[in-house]
Amino acid sequence: MPPTSSPQPPAPVPPDPITADAPVPIARPLLTQSWLDLTFLHWAADPADVAGLLPAGTVPDTLDGVTYVGLVAFRMHRVGWFRLPGVPYLGSFPETNVRLYSVDEHGRRGVVFRSLDASRLLPVAVARTGFRMPYLWSRMAVRADGDTVTYTSSRRWPGPRGARSRITVRVGERIEEPTELEHFLTARWGMHSTFFGRPMYLPNAHPRWPLHRADLVECEEDLVTAAGLPQPTGAPVSVLYSPGVPARFDRPARPAGIPTP
Repeated sequence: MPPTSSPQPPAPVPPDPITADAPVPIARPLLTQSWLDLTFLHWAADPADVAGLLPAGTVPDTLDGVTYVGLVAFRMHRVGWFRLPGVPYLGSFPETNVRLYSVDEHGRRGVVFRSLDASRLLPVAVARTGFRMPYLWSRMAVRADGDTVTYTSSRRWPGPRGARSRITVRVGERIEEPTELEHFLTARWGMHSTFFGRPMYLPNAHPRWPLHRADLVECEEDLVTAAGLPQPTGAPVSVLYSPGVPARFDRPARPAGIPTP
């Protein structure tokens, strides 16, 4: 008898197209929230340097062979469940996250959060204990002065205690036609994570980003290295600002935590 061969896994699906608009609307959201006063800082990275930091079943998402490390500072506003009104105090807080870019075997592009510093202890504790999200409690502030916005963060718990950032940008003109790279870095329609050892993908949808050019006035941070990534070298290759968008999140295949941009 001829030898039997074990079935081969299906070949990975090519990545979904990079689109400025959400591919699928979410009529009945699991979560709602708004992201306001965002600054996106990005450094180019070798995919081999970050591949080991991604969840199982995903690989680094790349554009022209390059992937990116993102440092995103903003204000989370009124996180809410289903169609209920968002919570005004506990659901609103400054946040700064360190993120990577991923694609899974189904071709779904997403983000992977290495750390999420936030200023409200209760949401941090719930996200960490209930949903295994890498939230960290920090002392934070977002201050605007004319066209200048400053974000500060100093970590409290669980650590490394004292990890901090201070980012100041000067907001410039509106971008009428974002580049492919600018869409790649900001128009991400899902989050890859692991929940109790199993891969999970959480889709999101929101209006098209209103993006502005921005000049980086100041950037002192060690959040990237605290998240287990190499120290960024040189200035960011992309600095963007957005006044923000409302966002909706669909039901995942498995439970998830509080997602962010």
